[in-house]
Amino acid sequence: MEILGIGPLEVFFILIIALIILGPGDMVKAGKTLGRFLRKIVTSPEWRTVQKASRELKYLPNRLMREASIEDLSKDFADINKIGSQINSDIKKVENDLSSWTTPPELRVDIFDARNFNESSSPSSDTSTHPDPTNDNA
Repeated sequence: MEILGIGPLEVFFILIIALIILGPGDMVKAGKTLGRFLRKIVTSPEWRTVQKASRELKYLPNRLMREASIEDLSKDFADINKIGSQINSDIKKVENDLSSWTTPPELRVDIFDARNFNESSSPSSDTSTHPDPTNDNA
């Protein structure tokens, strides 16, 4: 615990010297006078202003860092959003490219083509290409 930058051992040393110089009788009067003086100082509006300024100066670097990091974070979020939209568009392009590679082609058979295929391949429908061995006219 420090009072005005003076530690407990230093306060004790000052009291010993004051007791030697002033003596026990005058020490009481000096203590009362010093107490009134300190109370006036502590309760004055000037002291509150000094304390407020001191607190503001003490926490100024923290506040500046916090404000700067908020601005940096907002810039970082904007950059991240831009990068995210670019990545999303790239992913969609890659998905479209891969879908042509990974999706099997549709097996599409037209009814007309299937009917022609069956008629041309059936042996009974086309007698000119396959002669009937039982027919003697051929």
